[in-house]
Amino acid sequence: MQYVYVLKSKKDNKNYVGYTKNLKLRFEQHNKGLVLSTKNRIPLSLIYYEACLNQQDATKREKYLKTIYGKRYI
Repeated sequence: MQYVYVLKSKKDNKNYVGYTKNLKLRFEQHNKGLVLSTKNRIPLSLIYYEACLNQQDATKREKYLKTIYGKRYI
């Protein structure tokens, strides 16, 4: 399973969208400052996630959630 997730920064109130195979580990990495794209935006909270059967589906969903329609959905 692949997971698409949305994190909200408690520092700047912006969202971050990504995908991963291990959601729990990836969330911990984000909050420990190990991910460059969110390092300066911690603490983060997980506000949304969904499971996909494969990586291709996850990347398509991630791209959708980054569009204006995806942002409205969130």
